[in-house]
Amino acid sequence: MKTIAFLDRATLSGDLPRFSFSHQWVEYSSTTPEQVVERAREAHIVVTNKVPLSREALQQMPYLELIGVPAAGVNHLDLEVCRARGIEVVTCAGYSTISVPEHAFALMMALRRNLIPYWQDVHAGGWSSSPTFYSELHPVADLYGSTLGVVGAGHGGKRIAQLAEAFGMRVMFADRKGATTVRPGYTLFSEVLREADVISLHCPLTDATHHLFGLAEFEQMKSTASLVNTARGGIVDEAALIQALDRKLIANAALDVLEQEPPPRDYPLLRSPRTDLIVTSHVAWRTKVAMQRLIDLLASGIEKHFAHRAS
Repeated sequence: MKTIAFLDRATLSGDLPRFSFSHQWVEYSSTTPEQVVERAREAHIVVTNKVPLSREALQQMPYLELIGVPAAGVNHLDLEVCRARGIEVVTCAGYSTISVPEHAFALMMALRRNLIPYWQDVHAGGWSSSPTFYSELHPVADLYGSTLGVVGAGHGGKRIAQLAEAFGMRVMFADRKGATTVRPGYTLFSEVLREADVISLHCPLTDATHHLFGLAEFEQMKSTASLVNTARGGIVDEAALIQALDRKLIANAALDVLEQEPPPRDYPLLRSPRTDLIVTSHVAWRTKVAMQRLIDLLASGIEKHFAHRAS
C-alpha cells in the first residue's frame, strides 16, 4: 500500500479522485518546513504546492518515489536530489494557460488606462469639481499600436501574446538576458527593455531569473512603460521596483506575486497605497476552470506513474 501525504491541502480547492492503486491518504492543511520530515518520512508520494522540500528533508524520506506539484513551478524542490534518487516529479504545466494570461491582461489594461487612480480620484470628488463634463485626472493610453514585451515563451507567454495581438499590439518575445545570439522569433532582452510600452513576465523563477528586473533594467525602460508580473515573486527586485516608481523610471507596475507570501502587514511594497502600483494576492490562477484542470493533471500524472511501474 502506498502512502500519499498532501502537505498543504488548503492551497487546492476541489476533491482529488480516488486512485486505482492501493493507497493511504494523509493530508495537512498547511505544513511548516520544520514539520516536513515528520509528516512525510513514511510517504511514497508527497504532494506539495508551495511547501519546500530541501536536500536535507528529501534525504530523510527513504520511501519517496514521486512528488506531485499542483502548480507549474518547482522552485521549492531540490531537483538535483530528485534526479539523483530517481524521484519522479509530476507538475501541472499549462493548467492556467487561460486564467493567468487573462489576469495579466486585465492588470495591463488597468495600468494603461489608470483605472485604479481614476476611481480613487472620482470617489474623492475629482470629477465633481470639473468645469466640463469630463475630468482628465490621469493620462490614458491605447493598447492598439503599442508594444508588449513578453518574458517567457511558454504556455502563458504565448497566450498573452495572442490576446495582445487581438488588441492590435506589437509583440516582442525577449531572449535570455545576456544572450549574444538571438534565437528565431526572439528579440534581444535589452532591446525589449528599450522598446516595450508594457512588459509582462511569464518565466519560471530560477537562479538565472532571480531579480531579473532590477534597477539597471528599470533604467533602460521607457519612463511611460508598465510592468506586469503574474509569474513568480523574486523575478522582480522589489526594492529596486520601489526606487524605480519613486524616481519615475517607469510609469507603473502590477504584481500578482511577491517575494514573501503572504506578506507581513509592514511589507515595504504595501506600507502605503500608491497610484502607480497594483498588487493582487496571487489569485491569477484560481478560476474554477483552472482548478479543475489542475486537479485532473495532478491525478493523471500520479496514475500514470504507477501504471508505468505496474506494466
